[in-house]
Amino acid sequence: MNALTRWDPFKRMQNCMARLFVLALARVTYRHKESTTVTKWAPPVDITQDDQEWVMEAALPEVNKEDVKVTVENGVLTITGERKMGKAEEEKMYHRLSYGTFLRTFTLPDAADASKVTAEFKDNVLKVRLPKSETPKPKAGEVKVT
Repeated sequence: MNALTRWDPFKRMQNCMARLFVLALARVTYRHKESTTVTKWAPPVDITQDDQEWVMEAALPEVNKEDVKVTVENGVLTITGERKMGKAEEEKMYHRLSYGTFLRTFTLPDAADASKVTAEFKDNVLKVRLPKSETPKPKAGEVKVT
């Protein structure tokens, strides 16, 4: 004969909570180990446009102008550079360090004039200007249906 056991929803909830606690504890331990590693760094880039141009702004904190390169080739704009490791201070405990080389690529719009691209580096912000080409806009009008 099978023994019947009474279903206790609170006991089940207690067992589930205990398992969640163990999983959370394991995740905290893993995060602690992970937080001391060096991460790959990719600077954020904002892109805006108006009638004359597109403007790309990349925030490059602690990057020197000499360590940044902008190229345009085959309709692709590439920003490369390096954020170098600063001098470590003994009284500080470092948990996450973001440094190293980076590469960001962007496909140029068809209307961009790649021969007139300019770049300026000021206050650790790289500003790249992509002028729009002087192509005549198609005229709107009625098309005769034959």
